Amino acid sequence: MSPTATADRTGRCTFLGAGPGDPGLLTLRAVEVLATADLLIADPLTAVAVRSHCPQAVQLYSPAESETGPLDIGGGDPAAIGKLIGEAVQAGKHVVRTVDGDPGLDGRAAEEMLACARAGLAFEVIPGVAQSVGVPAYAGVPLRGSNGADVRFVDGSALLAGALVDLGAPETTLVVRTTLGQLPATANALVSHGRKPDAPLCATLSGTTTRQRTFTSTLSAIAADLKAARVLPSPVSAPVDPATSVIAVVGEQVAHRSSHSWFETKPLFGWNVLVPRTKEQAHGLSEQLRSYGAVPQEVPTIAVEPPRTPQQMERAIKGLVTGRYEWIAFTSVNAVRAVREKFEEYGLDARAFAGIKVAAVGETTAQALVDFGVKPDLVPSGEQSAAGLLEDWPPYDPVFDPIDRVLLPRADIATETLVAGLVELGWEVDDVTAYRTVRASPPPAETREAIKGGGFDAVLFTSSSTVRNLVGIAGKPHNVTIIACIGPATAKTAEEHGLRVDVMAPAPSASALAQALAEFGAGRRDAATSAGEPVYRPSERRPGSRRKAR
Repeated sequence: MSPTATADRTGRCTFLGAGPGDPGLLTLRAVEVLATADLLIADPLTAVAVRSHCPQAVQLYSPAESETGPLDIGGGDPAAIGKLIGEAVQAGKHVVRTVDGDPGLDGRAAEEMLACARAGLAFEVIPGVAQSVGVPAYAGVPLRGSNGADVRFVDGSALLAGALVDLGAPETTLVVRTTLGQLPATANALVSHGRKPDAPLCATLSGTTTRQRTFTSTLSAIAADLKAARVLPSPVSAPVDPATSVIAVVGEQVAHRSSHSWFETKPLFGWNVLVPRTKEQAHGLSEQLRSYGAVPQEVPTIAVEPPRTPQQMERAIKGLVTGRYEWIAFTSVNAVRAVREKFEEYGLDARAFAGIKVAAVGETTAQALVDFGVKPDLVPSGEQSAAGLLEDWPPYDPVFDPIDRVLLPRADIATETLVAGLVELGWEVDDVTAYRTVRASPPPAETREAIKGGGFDAVLFTSSSTVRNLVGIAGKPHNVTIIACIGPATAKTAEEHGLRVDVMAPAPSASALAQALAEFGAGRRDAATSAGEPVYRPSERRPGSRRKAR
């Protein structure tokens, strides 16, 4: 029985710190508690991240858009939220109130906790990574150095409102929470309170996310520098929303950023990378891209459908059960899924593979088999491909192999490489169509426009069919987009479609392709840095520049 299934349990409320923006900064305890939520009240910055850890049926309120639609509780007013919490807790529900950053440093959360205490409602508090601590860490600015100087946390709004602020000694590091629009006035106020105009300052927007931007300046120059960077309004700028949250650090510790910056210097930091695969197929590849700082977006280019006639697969499954085959070879996760679905249709499970040797073309396919309860007997030791599988496949030996037949459940458009190789090794092959691949439906209009208009920094092509299908359903990527291909055949197809290939994987694997793109990105960054130029993403328009196809 799920934690949310008991109606008569005692209600409670958990105030939970969701961190400064990076979903990976949620604590283990936070994830555990979110899994038991009946009602989720989420601050907008981290609403999507925390929702993903909740039960499917959770009731959601957030000022941000949601699938269920926000509950009307007074537009985020603490009194209205407190009322909603009270009603839900009294009804026996577990309310999880998530706060951006840490609830102990959030004034609204403090009011809501006080309302719970006055009403006699049970609640607990789970701390999170505070924005004033997490953001400087991601910006590469250690708040305290070896000299042990003090650190003070300053509220920019309170400072501008004239509240008495003790900034401590001149060497005290200040961490100021403000907004982009208020930052210049806040910097001036700090000077008025005794800080030197040339005091080092760094200001970070969208901290801990892949949209993070950090500007290093001084108190007196920050306004001009933000205008020059086209962030604050100027005659030629397209400014960022002035309400954007900013964490600024003031003091000598800012000097460490040049050597400690680790997040914004990732090789693909902030790159929008198009991955023409389904979320399921692209999971490992997308995670690898995120580790390089990229923002992957999966766009399916093929859809998988059952065979037009089921007889072939029905005979194959019967042959598996009756001992017709010595081996079964899986060349894709889709093939594993197709056989598994047939097994379930007939009331079979992994035990039906008893006595049959199982081969998988690569680690991803092998993992799909393990998830099914089947441990492969053969996975290529080298190249994870049909050719690599053939290199390790044993020839048929009538002394040791009582049966000479191999079952090969595959896609309808699969190549004949594996079949021909197995026949050459002395095996008889039943090449069965387990599923059909068809062109996927076009992605949303905004995605198509981003593809054709240069909104993506790179696209990863893992096969010739992904090239053909992406161009067919969404159009040709813009010439500013970096084109990365898994091998020569895929690159040739890309060039035939008028695309300039920038990156080629050194080995035919998705992991090697992502690594090659990261090395390409690092090379661009190093070249720009060495030339003393700003580091631009490929999709960013440089004033007066136009990229030419090579």
